[in-house]
Amino acid sequence: MDNKGRLHQQFYRNSPSHRDGADVSFQDIRKLFNFATITVGRWVTAEEQQIAANLFFDALYDLVAILNINEQVLSLNGSLSLAFGSGGQKHSSAHYNSAKRQLALAKNAGAGALAHEWFHAFDHYIAPRMFEGIAAGSFATQAWLDNAPMNPHPLNQKLSDCFSLLFLNDQKRPNEYFVRSVEADRALKMYYYAMPQEMAARAFEACIQDHEIKNAFLVQGTKKSTEARLGIYPHGNLRTSLNQALMLYFYQLGVAISRKQT
Repeated sequence: MDNKGRLHQQFYRNSPSHRDGADVSFQDIRKLFNFATITVGRWVTAEEQQIAANLFFDALYDLVAILNINEQVLSLNGSLSLAFGSGGQKHSSAHYNSAKRQLALAKNAGAGALAHEWFHAFDHYIAPRMFEGIAAGSFATQAWLDNAPMNPHPLNQKLSDCFSLLFLNDQKRPNEYFVRSVEADRALKMYYYAMPQEMAARAFEACIQDHEIKNAFLVQGTKKSTEARLGIYPHGNLRTSLNQALMLYFYQLGVAISRKQT
């Protein structure tokens, strides 16, 4: 497919319209979600910008609906920035820049990566709230594996339970998902798939793709892609258990924040 076609293709989604067919702008998105900044690359045409804004809007509101959270949670309390067609990395269709707290999607190849990158941003944001005395820029998943001291809070314990399920089996040894991720890295002579933040982001996107609300711009590829065939997504009982644990955590996070705001 040519570059123009990638952004112009129809991305499957099955949930009700959040904008009643009207066009929205990136300014609307920044205001409604309270994102810190939204940057659009200079090579993005006005037409592409309009298509992308509508796709982002629908995908972000679908994620709000799936996780039972509000817009403020999605922007990580106004700390997260977005970039489209700008701020990415070479050879990467999507990227989370922890130094800038910016989630960037490439113009023609970032579709389907939004959920994965959002979890990277969340993993980074929650780390200093979940753990004590960790280095700036740390991710909660890595801090958990490093046995960093955890701040006592019921929500932190819930997320810790998710991480335990994510990495360990009943005997508290590396689980099958961890082992498969290590094996994939070994085969490809790299360290990527077994990075704790990557394992967590893939588990999160699998959870989002399994939900009855479907949006291919938000997430795709956790079931039938080359990566899925490599075995680097959770599957079977573990996938089901992780989905339930993550959904419960975000539901309870949403409830706690709603109560705080009333």
